[in-house]
Amino acid sequence: MMDWTLSIAILIGGLVLSMGIGLPVALGFFVINVIGVFLFMGGARGIDQMIANATIAVSTYSLAPVPLFLVMGSLFFHSGLARRVLDAIDVLIGRLPARLSYLTVTSGTVFAALSGSSLANTGMLGTLMVPEMMKRGYKKHMAIGPILGSGGLAVIIPPSTLAVLFGSLARIDIGGLLVAGLLPGLILACLYAVLIFVQAKIDPDAAPSYDYEPLPVSLRIKVFCRDILPMAVIILAVVGSILTGFATPTESGALGIVAVGILALIFKALDYEAITTAIADAARVTGMTFLLITASSTFAQLLAFSGASSGMVRWATSLEMGPTETLLVMALILLVLGMFMDQVSMMLITLPIFVPLAASLHFDMVWWGLIMLLMLEVSFTTPPFGLLLFVMYGVSPPGTTLPEVARAALPYIACVFVLIGLVIVFPTLATFIPSLM
Repeated sequence: MMDWTLSIAILIGGLVLSMGIGLPVALGFFVINVIGVFLFMGGARGIDQMIANATIAVSTYSLAPVPLFLVMGSLFFHSGLARRVLDAIDVLIGRLPARLSYLTVTSGTVFAALSGSSLANTGMLGTLMVPEMMKRGYKKHMAIGPILGSGGLAVIIPPSTLAVLFGSLARIDIGGLLVAGLLPGLILACLYAVLIFVQAKIDPDAAPSYDYEPLPVSLRIKVFCRDILPMAVIILAVVGSILTGFATPTESGALGIVAVGILALIFKALDYEAITTAIADAARVTGMTFLLITASSTFAQLLAFSGASSGMVRWATSLEMGPTETLLVMALILLVLGMFMDQVSMMLITLPIFVPLAASLHFDMVWWGLIMLLMLEVSFTTPPFGLLLFVMYGVSPPGTTLPEVARAALPYIACVFVLIGLVIVFPTLATFIPSLM
């Protein structure tokens, strides 16, 4: 049998090379899979096995929540419910220094619990908030930074489509992984708020105050009950049903769609265009994701069949590193990969190696999975290819450069690292809510 180091060099190296020359990620996986099948699995017979693997990979029930959460989130945005929530939160915050930055973080946190999509959150907040903040004289980092930070919250706050995909690929309890991000997500939002407070104190001109006529308390209560409180139905349908054991993650996704649809009907915001756009968006993203999964299933088997996975695990466990140091090395690898790859590709490449290694170190897999998800959140905003950077760059005011967008993200990346440290030191932050299930 070929030495495991040569096997991993051929498979991983070939995959990185294919991406480097500009091949689409899915096509690069398939090309390397065909080469690997002929090298390690006996040629034509291996091709038959690769086709069988692809069918099995995308027909697993655990992936069913992905399109459901995508439809739910897309319908929430396209029906206008998201704009209604944003306007209501704006009224409730009232007069505060840097109030629009706080409004962005608060709205992003709420949207994360109602949509599950970081790209959608960032795109909408950027489109709605940046022009208003620029008009009010906010400096770019005070306008762009909070959007990048709060947009990424959808990675860990349920219902996170990325968490569903991660749990399915890593064979981690998806329900537990989804609710594990709830408390850390709220802590991260609070860290963002503290950061905004510090930035506004250091440089008051970065977020100048402006005249704002606060509404009476009675009217604020009315706005909250009319536009915010009903949205709790969506959170209850998704998160509450999982936490209480009333529904599986798949069933909770269906309940979420029903809840969004009912609220849209009540607010007279549900029309044919919103429905068709939501379904089309979800179908496009689901198709792309499932295509990558079909390619990665064979890639993972090739890593195992060639001895690369077991060899890597033996090598890693033979090093004089404790579990915490090994965990930090995994995080560092994701940090580096996040500079050049999208999140799905990173998971497909690393999980076949990381999962058995984490299991061999007897990590709590939900706790470990949450830390990996936090690193994936960081990778959304790491230059030069962080996806949220490009989304934010696309909706930024004319004259904004990509380096400016990246610099605005750095303090918020630091907040995520602070949270990761807290989760490592206090594992119950990740395991407490799942333990209640």
